[in-house]
Amino acid sequence: MAVTDFDRRMMAAAIRYSYRHLGRTGTNPSVSTLIVQTAGDVPVIVGRGLTALGGRPHAETQAIAEAGDLARGATAYVSLEPCAHHGSTPPCAEGLIRAGIARVVSGTTDPDPRVSGRGYAMLRDAGVVVEEDVLADQARRALAGYLTRRVANRPHISLKLALSRDAKIGRRGAGQVAITGAQSGAMTHIARAASDAILVGIGTVLEDNPSLTCRLPGLENRSPIRVVLDRTLRLPMDSALVRSAVDVPLIVATTTDPDDERYRQLLGAGCRMMACDENAGKIALPEMMDDLAGQGVSTVIVEGGAAVASSFLEAGLVDRVDLYEGPVTIGPDGVDAPVTPARMAKDFTLAGTSQFGDDLLRIYERTG
Repeated sequence: MAVTDFDRRMMAAAIRYSYRHLGRTGTNPSVSTLIVQTAGDVPVIVGRGLTALGGRPHAETQAIAEAGDLARGATAYVSLEPCAHHGSTPPCAEGLIRAGIARVVSGTTDPDPRVSGRGYAMLRDAGVVVEEDVLADQARRALAGYLTRRVANRPHISLKLALSRDAKIGRRGAGQVAITGAQSGAMTHIARAASDAILVGIGTVLEDNPSLTCRLPGLENRSPIRVVLDRTLRLPMDSALVRSAVDVPLIVATTTDPDDERYRQLLGAGCRMMACDENAGKIALPEMMDDLAGQGVSTVIVEGGAAVASSFLEAGLVDRVDLYEGPVTIGPDGVDAPVTPARMAKDFTLAGTSQFGDDLLRIYERTG
């Protein structure tokens, strides 16, 4: 059976649904499942599922439970290949077979070697029709954190920058400078709510004293882990980050010895200390990203200043750049942006643009 426009519409709906639990499913990806049964000539969604908070139960299990007997002979739209291995729960492919699903339309293949291709094979061996890679690019974008951690053993890293009209990201010694408007600010908080971690350098903390939390009404409990690059432990004990460390996790990445008094003070204030390797007087970012992935972190937003942004770009660690451009002109005393639209062509492609009030957002994704 060929893939139809209706299949693509249902997969698009499933992918949109999967965004609801981004950043909240632990080490498991946020996967969605829609089960569609045809009553007469009218297709009806009879079951839907989404990876639960913390990662269990899986989307397929919930959709099957909601559909009940109506799952028999139906089509299941799944944003990621159903798992084929026994873990704390039976394979989702097996559950789809037992429920009598006749056809599975999948967004993309799971790179986990315990699953990759095996979920599809299990379904086909049981007589289930399988359609692979339907809206694959959209599915992979929604699953970017999980896929990057599985393939590259590090989190998916997004760099977020706000540029003035004259390509500055701030003014030296002036603290936070408003470059973009309220709508762009809200989009930043939405991105935080969907991410596992947000990272800045100590320079940004000392300059701006940010809290790095999600403060949109209704999403306050979805603040990500905050990460600060602080090689020599200059983080003030009275900073907004340290004062909130008990309520919102804060990781301090450092090369300072644990016997140092500042290390013990931060630990006592509720900070999670991460011992890092040093490279040329800086924290070794690739090794640190490996360590974060080992802790289950799949997505990181880098909101640091020019130096931190440049370090991530030079290390080849940036997968996506969100470049906001506001109408403000800062002038010659401004801090030059490490990237501008004109400089992005070498390693990135323009994936999309959006307008938020007077601000323009350009989204770039790494080429290849």
